[in-house]
Amino acid sequence: MSQDLKELSQRKLNFFQTLKAIAWAMFGVRKGSGYQEDMSKLNPVHLVIAGLLFGVIFVVGLVMIVRAVISSFG
Repeated sequence: MSQDLKELSQRKLNFFQTLKAIAWAMFGVRKGSGYQEDMSKLNPVHLVIAGLLFGVIFVVGLVMIVRAVISSFG
């Protein structure tokens, strides 16, 4: 299993290309052929890091919105 992970982590896309692929996927405007190409090249380690990064950004954004709404009513 560690050999499979080692092979997957050697895929071609760098971290910023992975972020771009994830951003396209979030908007839902990616073509099927582009999706298949990305899936064959994405590095799973980059996907985990990007997922954590987007999760933190999402939570911080929600907290900021809630604070702004609460302060406007206070």
